Amino acid sequence: ASATLIAQLPELGRLNRREIAALAGVAPVANDSGNRKGRRRVQGGRFEIRRVLYMATLTAARYNPVIRAFYERLRAAGKLPKVALVACMRKLLTTLNAMVRTGKPWDPSLHRA
Repeated sequence: ASATLIAQLPELGRLNRREIAALAGVAPVANDSGNRKGRRRVQGGRFEIRRVLYMATLTAARYNPVIRAFYERLRAAGKLPKVALVACMRKLLTTLNAMVRTGKPWDPSLHRA
């Protein structure tokens, strides 16, 4: 996963959290028209990045205590499993982006759910 992120996402660490999420295709996009409010969805972005993030997040939702707590909190709030997983994908990506930007390693105390 790290090799793919380094190769396919050279902008990692240079963009802000919204830009990097949109570039990877995990940012929520509104589906509204007039008075109608549709469901938000993720679309566009780089497919390879999204696929790698999905698999990494499946593992993180099971074994990483920070991502697991975030996923379980979203599920307890009534979010669908796929919606909660995509939110975890975005959290994982923005965390990695911040780690690359600052040059600091993973510290669970800094990443609260």
